[in-house]
Amino acid sequence: MPRAARIKGENSIYHIMSRSISEFNLYRSVEDKEKYIEIMKKYKNIFKFKVYGYCIMNTHNHFIIDSNGADISKIMHGINQSYAQYYNKKYKRHGHVFQDRFKSKIVDNDKYLLTLSAYIHSNPMSIKKYSNKLEKYKFSSLGIYLGTMNDRFGLIDKEFILSHFSNNEINAKKTYLDFIRRITNNSVSENIEFKKEKTVYLSQRKIITRHFTVDDILKFLNERYQISESILRMKNCRSATEKRAIFVLLMRSLCNFKYKDICKVIGNITQSRVSMLCNIGVKLVNSEEKYIGILDEIIVR
Repeated sequence: MPRAARIKGENSIYHIMSRSISEFNLYRSVEDKEKYIEIMKKYKNIFKFKVYGYCIMNTHNHFIIDSNGADISKIMHGINQSYAQYYNKKYKRHGHVFQDRFKSKIVDNDKYLLTLSAYIHSNPMSIKKYSNKLEKYKFSSLGIYLGTMNDRFGLIDKEFILSHFSNNEINAKKTYLDFIRRITNNSVSENIEFKKEKTVYLSQRKIITRHFTVDDILKFLNERYQISESILRMKNCRSATEKRAIFVLLMRSLCNFKYKDICKVIGNITQSRVSMLCNIGVKLVNSEEKYIGILDEIIVR
């Protein structure tokens, strides 16, 4: 029987859940959970989606993802495939890691969004050590929301959900704590000290339109960096690698292209090489001053 088509939308927020196949834990160590978050962050830098909350357990994970105009299937396929490759290499095994496709459900109203956030953050209740102090669980975003834990990976966009409780950061956190404690039967520590971050929470979403064309990307690169199309299509030229990497990253992010689509644009290049160039592009936009903010710059043009 064919699988049902996944319900998707450009402006959608999703509840995402991935589970391991039955005979083993999806995450065997702290390092495995950290690796999954690192991979998620990498793809966030590529596709500019937002993560409103998460919890990673040994056998499964939950995420609230705002696709922000990107294709959720491309996002999650890339993340889970990368993690499966890491997992199989580390544990010297072959075959599937995840149980079927990732599950996704569109979050279509605010009540569902807030209740889902509480449900996801309540997952560690099954672990005795955290049953009455959920905010201490390291691989949940609850501690990040309440300010008891740093967002080491820079993954979470907590402002949108907190803005539903108050536009004042301290009041928002206090009200969110009351909400979580009520939903989870007081399974969060009561005496939490809230630190001021000088932030105003505004309830708004700006969706990135992904209808960019290759010509749009080429024009931007030529105007902004004086990079010509001929350089981007050069083969076996080390000096052109950096520029081609940025070109590939922009097509992957803003044109919603698959690797095979980018192969057709560049010509005579393998998908593995395109993947490598995309990885180089991600590093460049995070480390090279002239490329930092390039995705935002082209989006607002």
